Amino acid sequence: MNFVETRGNDGIKPVEATFSHAILNPSASFGGLYVPKELPKLEENFIQNHVDKSYKELAFDILKAFEIDIDDDEINKALALYDNFDDASNPCPVVRVKDDLFVHEQYHGPTRAFKDMALQPFGSILSSIAKKRDEHYLILAATSGDTGPAALNTFKNKENIQVACLYPDGGTSDVQRLQMVCEDGDNLKVLGIHGNFDDAQSALKNLLASQSFKDELERDGIKLSAANSVNFGRIIFQIIYHFWSYIQLHKQEEITFGEKIYLVVPSGNFGNVLGGFYAQEMGLPIEKLLVASNENDILTQWINTGVYDIRDKELKLTKSPAMDILKSSNIERVIYSLYGPKRTKEFFDDLNEKKIFTMTQKETEELKKYFSAINSDDAYGAKVIKNFLDDGYLMDPHTATCLKAYEELKEKDLKTVIYSTAEWTKFSPTVLNALHENSTSYVDKEALEIISKEYNATLPSSIKELFSAKINHDSVINKENIEEEIVKFIKG
Repeated sequence: MNFVETRGNDGIKPVEATFSHAILNPSASFGGLYVPKELPKLEENFIQNHVDKSYKELAFDILKAFEIDIDDDEINKALALYDNFDDASNPCPVVRVKDDLFVHEQYHGPTRAFKDMALQPFGSILSSIAKKRDEHYLILAATSGDTGPAALNTFKNKENIQVACLYPDGGTSDVQRLQMVCEDGDNLKVLGIHGNFDDAQSALKNLLASQSFKDELERDGIKLSAANSVNFGRIIFQIIYHFWSYIQLHKQEEITFGEKIYLVVPSGNFGNVLGGFYAQEMGLPIEKLLVASNENDILTQWINTGVYDIRDKELKLTKSPAMDILKSSNIERVIYSLYGPKRTKEFFDDLNEKKIFTMTQKETEELKKYFSAINSDDAYGAKVIKNFLDDGYLMDPHTATCLKAYEELKEKDLKTVIYSTAEWTKFSPTVLNALHENSTSYVDKEALEIISKEYNATLPSSIKELFSAKINHDSVINKENIEEEIVKFIKG
């Protein structure tokens, strides 16, 4: 299967690309992204045939349906990394919390967040391609808190790979920051920046598109790629677990084959919900994708009105920081799927130049066939966390945003899966404030210990060890100095 570009071709880059080319070179023409030329349509009994198969077998068969140009041995080697999750047989369990509501727990990997589901195998595949080609790559990652730790973990000490990770100083939890700054791989560089996640992501996209930066790297024999969800190598693995949600509901005898379900996804950069959209297009019986936002409600505005307007928007720092985003990269892939490359380029030219694009009423109605959206605030999230622990379930603040979509957006009496994208341990002060119904200022270590003791909650050893680990990356810089600092890192 070949890949094409969301904004059309510039006459310089190849008109069509292989999977390996697309993940090694994620920046497409006119600043666009790579997408499959067409999505595979799975056979009618695909889901039935995987009810008694493992997650790795499901993942392998979906990857093979895309006809990616990666050897089977390399795919299996990458998928074997799921054996390092809490439960090798079920790396992302689906847990019933109400009669018709289930939580898909995606945080059982090494960095305790859903990014491990994609980045663990993706990192293995990308590094194996680089090694096979005898090429050296700089992997850029911009993070609102979870992509960074997962990218650093998967690429640590990998041959032929160096990683530069950007995070907003003060815009992550202490645990997330420590997961990054304590990493000790010789091939890793972590840079805090004065700014927010949008600043970090914009810097990443600018570097990916900068010919002068690429030329500078080439002089040292280094090519450029990215670990963010601008890279389709991330997205392809984010399709798989939506099928797993459905299969798990069937195995628990909650649905019959063909019965539709709702999926609720807490959304920032839109990669997770994009995976659900692609899964639906490939044949997964989804009634609708319900998009949950926090007070940065740009996605709610866009889906409900067809207008994406950031002219007067100021990013708000909330208690669900991974969703503190105004420029959601992966809406571009949905727009391409629904309206084609010409309209995609028009929309994003407008967004870049005027900070707004507006869809027609017909286009907006088409979007609403697939998505509904709603937002909530920190106070709502705190109540949800408290109420659910009273019933015996502990969740993080991002998962809590999903409940409003579950309560207010469902139009049919169907089973619903909400996606829990991070373990509570990554946001323990917020969780403790919710449980104690106070606004006391806690540091992460203190909050973790209190919750563990008072509520008998398990602390993974990887989280405990962070607070005695050596800090290896202490740079915090202005965003104007990012390129200079990365070049220094490359040159040793």
